[in-house]
Amino acid sequence: MGVVTISRGSYSKGKEIAEKLAQKLGYDCISREILLKASDQFNVKEAKLIRALHDAPSFFGRFKHGKEKYTAFIHEVFLRYIQKDNVIYHGMAGQYFARGIPNTLKVRINSTLEERIKEEMRRENISEEKARYLLIKDDEERRKWGISLYGIDTHNCELYDIVLQIDSLMVDDAVEVLFNVANRPCFQTTPEFRRISKDKYLAAKAYSAIVYEFPDAIVNCKDAVVYVSVKSDLSQEEKMSNQIKTMLEHIAEIKEVTVGVIPLGTD
Repeated sequence: MGVVTISRGSYSKGKEIAEKLAQKLGYDCISREILLKASDQFNVKEAKLIRALHDAPSFFGRFKHGKEKYTAFIHEVFLRYIQKDNVIYHGMAGQYFARGIPNTLKVRINSTLEERIKEEMRRENISEEKARYLLIKDDEERRKWGISLYGIDTHNCELYDIVLQIDSLMVDDAVEVLFNVANRPCFQTTPEFRRISKDKYLAAKAYSAIVYEFPDAIVNCKDAVVYVSVKSDLSQEEKMSNQIKTMLEHIAEIKEVTVGVIPLGTD
């Protein structure tokens, strides 16, 4: 059993594929729940957070260190979900959040623009011209979102293990293909997966706890030992170390916290 992330554009049938695949595999299927949890921590109503998709990257510029806070919270929630294993996440940035975690199947679902236009016309009862305009605009905003927040171009095929074009290939065909791939030994949960995903979750949880005070901190974790690096004057090292350790002491899973100061002016 394992974890699958599915990236898809609007009206590409990716949501339908994810839900059918989850049912066939017996996995949980998550997407919107991630935003709901993240919006609670970010203190932004879910509707505004979703609309931010069409206003990226300027939306998070309205908040002090908004980009860092948002990505920290949603990253933590994603990693929390996959701890229980047997999960399919469909939506933006799953392949980013799962980077470095072995045995995770990363999928991209594409569909032709013409097919997507037909689907949007049908669902929204709008003209072909308006549907085309909205889809092209939405694609560009999604791409900006990925580059601005995560530094990834979601159209880059190198991010994925498999890319499926929904055209001649139908939804049920795609589900069958992905079911067979997901059951391959290389995409099954291993002790290494559990160790690395747990460490990444603890690192994300630690960063979320300090992001308001130390948004530029770099946080890593190995075997439940958290390593925090912050840029500051060396004279502040002891003070910062004590402050960060105090901020993280409520996270029971962390065995130890090590804080290092990178001198200001260091690249």
